[in-house]
Parts: sequence; C-alpha cells; structure tokens
Amino acid sequence: MTVETYTIEGYPEKETGLLIAENDQWILVKHIPVDYVIDGYRLYKKKYIEKRKSKAKQEKIARVLRLKNITIEKPTNFNFGNELDILKWSEKTYGLFEFQDHESELFYGKLNATEDHRFIIDMIKVNGKIEPDYDYEFITEEIQIIGFESDYFESVRLLMNDELKGAPQLKKV
Repeated sequence: MTVETYTIEGYPEKETGLLIAENDQWILVKHIPVDYVIDGYRLYKKKYIEKRKSKAKQEKIARVLRLKNITIEKPTNFNFGNELDILKWSEKTYGLFEFQDHESELFYGKLNATEDHRFIIDMIKVNGKIEPDYDYEFITEEIQIIGFESDYFESVRLLMNDELKGAPQLKKV
C-alpha cells in the first residue's frame, strides 16, 4: 500500500492519494483530502505533476489505511485512456463527470460536443441544474485532474438526478 503526495502545476495545495494504478499518462488514486479520510477517486495527469513523494507522513497514513482495511481496487469497468475516453466512461458510469483544468477550477458536466482535442459540455451546477447553453470550449490537454465517487461528486449527482425527474430529457452525445 503506497500513499503519495503530489505537487501539481498551478495548484496552491498539494494532493494526497492512495496509489491504485498508473500508466504513462495518468496516476489513479483513492483521494485523501485530509489526514486519514478517503473521499472518492482522482486521476492525475503525470505531465502536470511537479513533485511526487512518499515519506514518513505518507507511510503513517498508509499504516492507518491498512488498519482500517481500506481496499485498493480500480473502479468497475475502468480503463486508462485519453481525457475524452475517461470523461465518457465517467458519464456512462455515473451520468456526469468532474474535472479540473489548468486554472484549477472544478467543472461538472456532460459532453455536448467533441472535436479533435476540444470539447463543449452541458455544465452541471452545484445545485444539480444542467446548463445546456454553456458554450465554453475546453482543450483536453489542459485537463489536469479527473475525479469521481467523492462525497461532493455524489451529492451533485443526486441533485442532478432529482432535477432530471422534473425536467425534459437532454439529448445524448
């Protein structure tokens, strides 16, 4: 069991996680926002990681997680891919996705349109309302973190599903 802390380009705070798997582009962790608390999954894009460490503090966290019998498993049907592949997987699995870009702003959404390395989303606000006319064009390369299954993610998902019960269905991409 390995716990690591990551310094990510442009982010004011360091990120800590329980390492699950990695490939050439991504690191998949169970996110540790504070102390010994596990809150969902995070994917960190390696090209934006400035520093990666696992020392005494991280070893202590790993010890506590072992004592708590925390499991190290990839989410069901998860496979590494490019940014759009992972966002599509998240949307198919959970109904939405969450990502942070180079501005370190957090976005929730559904894919509206994709073209080469650019995409437009139907933004999901924190109250669960879907804004289909959100026309900002994102660049896939600028995604630094993708998250899912955190408490906040699940709360937005529940609110979104509740909103959709009373609203006409949006088109699927």
